[in-house]
Amino acid sequence: MSNEITSSNSSIPQKPDTFEKSVAATDNESGIMQGLPPEIKVRSKRRKKTSYLTIQKIKNVDYKDIPLLKKFLNEFGKLVPARQSGNTAHQQRMVTRAVKRAREMALLPFIPSEPLSDRFYPRQYKPRDRQARPVQREEDKN
Repeated sequence: MSNEITSSNSSIPQKPDTFEKSVAATDNESGIMQGLPPEIKVRSKRRKKTSYLTIQKIKNVDYKDIPLLKKFLNEFGKLVPARQSGNTAHQQRMVTRAVKRAREMALLPFIPSEPLSDRFYPRQYKPRDRQARPVQREEDKN
């Protein structure tokens, strides 16, 4: 209790105010905030991803374009979120609509038929061999 101070009026220990309100000054050279407590971490802003559709200048997504639609599906056959693919809201709606139509037309599977990656199910996986437990009856206990 070296960092705690006990006031004479109260028996409840109180922590001293080690970090008073400080003015955060930005260091222009490094861009690091100065004068903040060590508990506060300052995160730099990340640049938003650019969409594959924007780079390739694709205006409309067609449900018959299966190689394009597969770029927006993960290994489980789920749609990749817009924050990962970099799509705008309008592009994400177009992709979603096209994937759903392609699934209905049986151009894309609802569930992927290929085995899942080895990361989840290694090839050496074998269930444990369990021996059957002996059954104890009420008659046998006595």
